[in-house]
Amino acid sequence: MTKTTGRLVRLPGLVLRCAWVGAIVFCYGLLIAGSALGARFRRSKDGRGLRDGDRWVRMLTRLGPSYIKIGQLLSTRRDLLPEEVTTPLGRLTDGASPPRRRRIERAVRHAYRDRPWPFREFDWEPVASGSIATVHEAVTLDGRHVAVKVRRPGIERVMWQDFTLTSSAMSLMGMLPKLRKMPFKLMHGQVGGAILRQLDFAAEAASLTALRANLEGGSRTVTIPAPLPELCTPETVVMEFISDLRRFEPGELDLDTRRSVQRAVLGTVYEMLFIDGFVHCDLHPGNLYFDLNADLVMLDAGFVIQLPDPVRRSFADFFINMAMGDGWMCAQIVIESAAEIADDCDLEGFRAALGELVAETSGAKSGDFDLATFAGRLFDLQRRFGLFPAPEFAFPLLSLLVIEGMIKGFDSDLDFQAEAIPVLRRRNIPRDAPSAVER
Repeated sequence: MTKTTGRLVRLPGLVLRCAWVGAIVFCYGLLIAGSALGARFRRSKDGRGLRDGDRWVRMLTRLGPSYIKIGQLLSTRRDLLPEEVTTPLGRLTDGASPPRRRRIERAVRHAYRDRPWPFREFDWEPVASGSIATVHEAVTLDGRHVAVKVRRPGIERVMWQDFTLTSSAMSLMGMLPKLRKMPFKLMHGQVGGAILRQLDFAAEAASLTALRANLEGGSRTVTIPAPLPELCTPETVVMEFISDLRRFEPGELDLDTRRSVQRAVLGTVYEMLFIDGFVHCDLHPGNLYFDLNADLVMLDAGFVIQLPDPVRRSFADFFINMAMGDGWMCAQIVIESAAEIADDCDLEGFRAALGELVAETSGAKSGDFDLATFAGRLFDLQRRFGLFPAPEFAFPLLSLLVIEGMIKGFDSDLDFQAEAIPVLRRRNIPRDAPSAVER
């Protein structure tokens, strides 16, 4: 732990943060439970309990940025959660409560303290406000229309405290007998570290440039704003401003347009994931929009991970074999890529169990295939048989879980798995399947 990080998570502040989180969760837990019980006794629908989305929004907002991020991701799963929960949570994607103007202005002025002020105009009222930053419209001295993403003041300390607290929680979970062999600390280090990297605005500007280069000129029409590196700072990302955007929702789009949009999104995500090894884990409606031509616009690259090539290839091999219904090969890929295998692991039993799972889901339409359920069952199989995955596999799963929840609202008849095969076959050569005798 560096000196700076140590200062951010000093013990007194950590204790206060833990107490604050505990008090908020306890108080809102009582309110939600009381509402549910009261409605049950009165046989009334007025007390919504767990379905009170507005109350969840208030709780997550008070808990802070790490928890707002959870709410943003949950808001995309309209297929799993009731509308009265997901609709209010959707406000957190770009309508979270912003800091006061005085704090924003102080942060921006401080970011440019060592250079001449670069803006001719700057709108201090955010056009969007998320968990990590606010976004402002501005005009540079040479007349360029730009968007300025400003990191929330004080967010670094809070997120480091949350990271430290969840690390301790993972350590405690790892002490439970049934979970002792699970690599919780390793997984937390990978996933939590990636969440903290959202604070690195230099890395985000570089990711925007890389995504533009990778997707430019491809078969998918995707617009990604160009960053202006000479104006970016550790606290701000300055990029071109894209106007006249519509939220990524079916709205009044006709069925053909919905299907076209659905295929474009899946194609873009598969292209990034299976070919370039880029995983965008944060494609909620606050970061994904339509332009006036119903083409895709991707505005944010803060939660983007570059997969190691062996992980990219293993995940691609797993996905294409799952789409083809080859459960034996899926099991073999999981075995070969596992971070740890228990001494008493029944490999043949695992192959048979995963083969049954893949057979159940292969070729299912998006309305029938539920990646969240599939991933949960796969994770349970790995736990039961003692095969513990490499932590990097969490990122593509998270990305696809978010996207799956959003596209199901456009067309439930699309084959989620089959859409990946053309992309997979273009640049990934599947490993040769063994003969029936070898199996």
